[in-house]
Amino acid sequence: MEPDAQNVRFETPVSGSNPEPETHREEVSAALRVQILSTEHWSLLATRSQTWSESFARAQMFLSVLSANVIALALVAQTSLLSAGFTAFALVLLPIVLFLGLATYVRLVAVNHDEHRWVRGMNRIRAGYLELAPELERYFVTSHHDDERGILATAGWKSGPTLYGYITTPAMVGVIDAVVAGVITYLGTTALGLQDRLAAVLGVVVAVIWNLGLSLYAARASRREFESHPAISPSPESR
Repeated sequence: MEPDAQNVRFETPVSGSNPEPETHREEVSAALRVQILSTEHWSLLATRSQTWSESFARAQMFLSVLSANVIALALVAQTSLLSAGFTAFALVLLPIVLFLGLATYVRLVAVNHDEHRWVRGMNRIRAGYLELAPELERYFVTSHHDDERGILATAGWKSGPTLYGYITTPAMVGVIDAVVAGVITYLGTTALGLQDRLAAVLGVVVAVIWNLGLSLYAARASRREFESHPAISPSPESR
């Protein structure tokens, strides 16, 4: 006898009433860990290479524009040297060059901060390598610490009050910017009637102030960048 259709009830399973057995994550093998770290390491290395390419390209663009403007000024100077026309022409071109140089300097400082970030990541990955194989530490010539000392050691930069910071790409662009600012000051003050000697002294003072100001900006920006990323494996000397 078939059951009465009216007495048959179909129960729909309630979601979550019969939970599936909880699956535990399997332990990641050491080989897989090394593979993951190696992939990230090569990714950071490629990104670091692109960062350097951008730095060189921006510096080259600025120097190309500067050279073109110097050639243009030289051509104008052949016919109107120290005349009002030459001064006006120079005061139109040089501020544009100074703006481009200032923008290049700010970007190069930011590029250096990106460089710090990539090196920090690679240092942390080296620390991961050494957790898996601590006996290999003596073969590493780069640091595996992610503080300022370790980053500078891996990047090959000098830390402390040395002259190394004045021969970097941003520093060289900053010096050129300072010289351009001094030339603009000299041309502008002589056009206003100031004596050449006083105008030259004022131009030198402005150039020095510009250079010190840009150097101070870079130093403070670098300090903020390091402080915003606290180290998780500081150097023994910093502890």
